[in-house]
Amino acid sequence: MDSFFVVHHKPVVLVVDDTPENLALMSNLLKDEFQVKVANSGERALRLAQGDHPPELILLDIMMPVMDGYEVCRRLKADPLTEHIPVIFLTAKTETQDETLGLQVGAVDYITKPINPAIVQARIKTHLMLKAASDFQRGKSDILETEVARRTAEIQDLQDAMVLAMASLAETRDNETGNHLRRTQHFVKCLAERLQTHPRFASVLTDTHIRLLFKSAPLHDIGKVGIPDGILLKPGRLSESEFEVMKTHTMLGRDAITHAEQSLGHEVPFLRFAKEIAMSHQEKWDGSGYPEGLRGEQIPLSARLMAMADVYDALISRRVYKPAMSHQEALEILTRGRGTHFDPDVFDAFLTVQDEFQVIAARYIDSDEDLEGVLATARAHPAPQPAAVAPPA
Repeated sequence: MDSFFVVHHKPVVLVVDDTPENLALMSNLLKDEFQVKVANSGERALRLAQGDHPPELILLDIMMPVMDGYEVCRRLKADPLTEHIPVIFLTAKTETQDETLGLQVGAVDYITKPINPAIVQARIKTHLMLKAASDFQRGKSDILETEVARRTAEIQDLQDAMVLAMASLAETRDNETGNHLRRTQHFVKCLAERLQTHPRFASVLTDTHIRLLFKSAPLHDIGKVGIPDGILLKPGRLSESEFEVMKTHTMLGRDAITHAEQSLGHEVPFLRFAKEIAMSHQEKWDGSGYPEGLRGEQIPLSARLMAMADVYDALISRRVYKPAMSHQEALEILTRGRGTHFDPDVFDAFLTVQDEFQVIAARYIDSDEDLEGVLATARAHPAPQPAAVAPPA
């Protein structure tokens, strides 16, 4: 017949006392039910407690030289590695204030000498059971926290995928824009981070705000899905009536995002900026833009950032109706728009990060031919350093 052996783990109890007789007494009392470790000083007790195999409970004398039990307990509770080990004071100090102090510094119990062996063992078992329950609950909390973090990351990934999928619907209508979404997304982030310490924007451009702007930026042209191919892909200049149709892409985009929210039955925080950008990124600082003719601060900051990013990218990229411009050519045109098309502070921020814009443009280039052109332009026309315009504070 097979034999089965069940090995029961003996809880490790550390006994701390500077008197050899007391250590021997407690070892003999506890050895049948517990694995006993001993320390004859506070310093040794701390080393054992902080080692690779810490005890599950500590019986601690108070009156010891160099470092008394109160100080040992304080240090144990101040260390994340040992703060969860229950400490029971085992002492000849019988005054109420001594016991009160012991509990205040973190002990779970206080036993006075001479001891009653049955009481000592019962209290040790009680606190070991409480510790096991506490460890189990803490472990469950850690698992729950890990799972919440994983699910949150999944939701964020899903949001990003949905945004890019929606935005790509518009981009498939115009295959020459290629990596336009990626470039403008990073341009907006670059501008926002540069303006994060500017007095006008510091309270608004938080890390969370910038993260949502980055997530939302690809939806700025989602409304182009509703523009007829004959207008969207026309290789020449649009007629007045065609341009009026083209301008509706801003409202179509805003309405599409709003409709998606309504289908969910509530507003989605990260889509707030997507609606602002889709609706207002064609507005101009002087009020001459569309669709509402907003002026200055009436234009949402998210849309002002996108306007800077979108126009720069349109200038340096090939389209069916025009060739790509060099960075220097684009810079000359953009400079004329400071204070008319663009928020002056946003434009000034662009001047200070224009080198980074060129790096982003090269990273997300549409073709090898375009990349070769960008690199040649950068070598021939290094980005000038801003002189007349001071960078944001």
